[in-house]
Amino acid sequence: MLYRKDFKNISAQNTVTVTSYKKGSSDYVYVGGFGNIDVYSLDKEGMLTPISNHELYKQKGPARGMVADNINGTDFLFVANKYGNVIETFKILDNGSIERVALVEDTEDTHLAVAITLQVVHMKNASYLFVGGLEDTPGLSCFKIQDDGKLTHVQSMKDDDKLHTDGIIGMYVHKIKGKTFLYTSGFQDNGVSSFRIYDDGTFKNVNNISDNTKDRFLTGAYPVTGVTLGDNNYVIVGHRHHKYYKRSGFIKKTDFVYHGDAVSVFKVNKKGALVPHSILKDDENTKLQGQTRIEVVSVDNNEAVIAVGTRDDEAIQLCKLSEAGVLTPINYLETGFSIYYGLRSHKIEDTNFLIAGSFRFDFGKVATYRVAPKIEREGKVLRHIVNLKYKEEASQKQIDEAVNIFLELKNKIPEIADIEWGVNDSTEGHSDGFTHCFTLTFNDEHAREIYLFHKAHLDLISKVGPIIGGVLVMDYWTKK
Repeated sequence: MLYRKDFKNISAQNTVTVTSYKKGSSDYVYVGGFGNIDVYSLDKEGMLTPISNHELYKQKGPARGMVADNINGTDFLFVANKYGNVIETFKILDNGSIERVALVEDTEDTHLAVAITLQVVHMKNASYLFVGGLEDTPGLSCFKIQDDGKLTHVQSMKDDDKLHTDGIIGMYVHKIKGKTFLYTSGFQDNGVSSFRIYDDGTFKNVNNISDNTKDRFLTGAYPVTGVTLGDNNYVIVGHRHHKYYKRSGFIKKTDFVYHGDAVSVFKVNKKGALVPHSILKDDENTKLQGQTRIEVVSVDNNEAVIAVGTRDDEAIQLCKLSEAGVLTPINYLETGFSIYYGLRSHKIEDTNFLIAGSFRFDFGKVATYRVAPKIEREGKVLRHIVNLKYKEEASQKQIDEAVNIFLELKNKIPEIADIEWGVNDSTEGHSDGFTHCFTLTFNDEHAREIYLFHKAHLDLISKVGPIIGGVLVMDYWTKK
């Protein structure tokens, strides 16, 4: 199960991409949105501490694709500035903060316009950065990473009727018996492609698999990840079906057929080609609608735990992948916000975390979750106690309005099972100035998360915040 540990405000308008990096004994989180990148440290309890924020080139963005890696002893953060049409290289400093050291703009020979996805590939004598985007002339590009972070163009392959590189939103690399293979999703052309990468950074197409209505779900192919279990190499592909997009003209091929939501598992054969293997279909017990990110949480005893972030179900679905390549749902948490590419798995010591953010412009936060054994809540409810004190200059009319706004949440957020309130009547002298107490009841973890990040609750904080002099919040589980 997932248990939220912390959440922090970001300086950008929203969260599009989240990545993380371990530098020495410290762990850092990088959150990209429209216009800038926020940097945080992450401790072993899952708590975030803000470090710095940095403007993107031309204050554009969003920072859609982000990947951190070490190149010949130097730590770098590579950023795909989507609407800036550039790839930015930042050096990661000793305190986790970043400074820009290089910039590559789009040209007629590359495919950097509306850049979305980045993948670092380490070969024998050099490291390379692969770039995919969503543009009028899509394709896949490779750049050699120099020791100072600068990028040198190696090869670009223009999309055609066979390749699935129109809107590369997911990429993954497998190294199999001395050979390196790259796998891409094609959001606009509804499929996945395989590529062989050579030591000099050049690459060639191996095979391509398109969507159908029988044994795969690739309409709007989106997140891609992979894992090796025993002697088997798997690639896991999700999709945000085109039916979820309302913008006129955004989807190029409008003759798609909606045949449900599912996660597709492909097995890699000896030639590095993908072979359809299994699927996990969405049903009333899973949250797989609008998959935008898939992360491998852990691998143990030839089984993997993966997390699927969803934009339309607004949830994180945990699944188990067996050595035989079969996905089984474990549990999910309704996060209360849509996940739009912003999901990252990170391990500190023996603890697995997920870091998530939302594309919502009214949200502006990044949250951390611990992945831990499920706590049994059968027959219990959650009490959420909010104690408030108001500023001396707040009028009684303002206080009464604040109370009414709080109580109105029950009508706007159905996940609130009950709400009651009262004015402090204690005569013991230990109230510390708190005057109003609100007790909300939730039936499960999902309800609390939905309430916490619900637009109505965020609006309440915005409206009432200026007159609040103090807040004390406590939650506890109790029998119904």
